[in-house]
Amino acid sequence: MAESNIEWTEHTWNPVTGCTKLSPGCKHCYAETMSHRLRAMGAAGYEGGFKLALHPERLQQPVLRKKPTTYFVNSMSDLFHEEVPDKYIEQVLDVCRVTPHHTYQVLTKRGSRLESFFEGRNCPSNVWLGVSVEDKKYGVPRIAHLRQVKAAVRFLSVEPLLEDVGKLNLKDIHWVIVGGESGPRARIMKPEWADNVRLQALSQGVAFFFKQWGAFGADGVRRGKKLNGRELNGRRWDDFPLRVVSA
Repeated sequence: MAESNIEWTEHTWNPVTGCTKLSPGCKHCYAETMSHRLRAMGAAGYEGGFKLALHPERLQQPVLRKKPTTYFVNSMSDLFHEEVPDKYIEQVLDVCRVTPHHTYQVLTKRGSRLESFFEGRNCPSNVWLGVSVEDKKYGVPRIAHLRQVKAAVRFLSVEPLLEDVGKLNLKDIHWVIVGGESGPRARIMKPEWADNVRLQALSQGVAFFFKQWGAFGADGVRRGKKLNGRELNGRRWDDFPLRVVSA
């Protein structure tokens, strides 16, 4: 476990590492780059680089932490990857259940498996479930899968935002995060794409969080991520969702 530099969480917990590319949002995966770097450094758990691996020895890590925190689960993988057994996902969720003082954020690009997994299963009340929405073809359809799962918070990570995603149905979605891509091969995010999502979130009563511009600023100029700031349409958007369960 480690403290996180991700603006919308506090710590990361990785009982699974590694993944495989699924859609355009995966093209320049930060976790893949980081995995190879960690392997070169000899870090435990990354001997296989970005090859998917289960780490049962990490399952009890949140239990040992008594101070409440928010965990982003599997920042270096996807809990609902097809090679992660259902029984292992259940073990992860069991840890969440026995640590109700923590909040867990689970994000996936595998929306169909997310929906099918929770058919006949309950999501712990301290687990927030989210899907990535990078474009119209691959990302937007994931929202319908997410909506079918009863969870305390359902959220969208619209990052990296690669195009105008058009009209969004945000019914039963509690939180929307938007961000551009960072890194040396980053693709540009246009301000009007981000603002389109913002306006729809606000009009539909959904909490909105603008995470970053990424490598390109609002003016389309490449510079350091921090230099681009986090303002969208003249202000910072750091809203978090209310903790409610809806059908």
